[in-house]
Amino acid sequence: MIADQQIEAELTQARRAVAAGQAGQARVCARRAAALAIREWSGQSGDAMKQLGRLQMEQTVPENVREAARRLSTKVQLDHTLPFESDPIEDARVIIEYLKDSSRAMS
Repeated sequence: MIADQQIEAELTQARRAVAAGQAGQARVCARRAAALAIREWSGQSGDAMKQLGRLQMEQTVPENVREAARRLSTKVQLDHTLPFESDPIEDARVIIEYLKDSSRAMS
């Protein structure tokens, strides 16, 4: 339950950052939210980037979820842009919902 509260707090912060025009901060918060879900699902420790990298390599996870992890972990370019259109909050939601559904199915 604590992880769920932390995930929601990070997503709320991400939405606030978007509203304030702080896209970079929104990505950081979305990454942290996704990483919390990945950590709970995998039982392994590590920072957000490590957790996202781990999920990208997990062949049992659907491609759309792995792609969301790739987008969230892609570093911005020197001009502070991404090489693709991105909605980090939606990417985090894709990851979180899949992992929650997957955990429920295993219970």
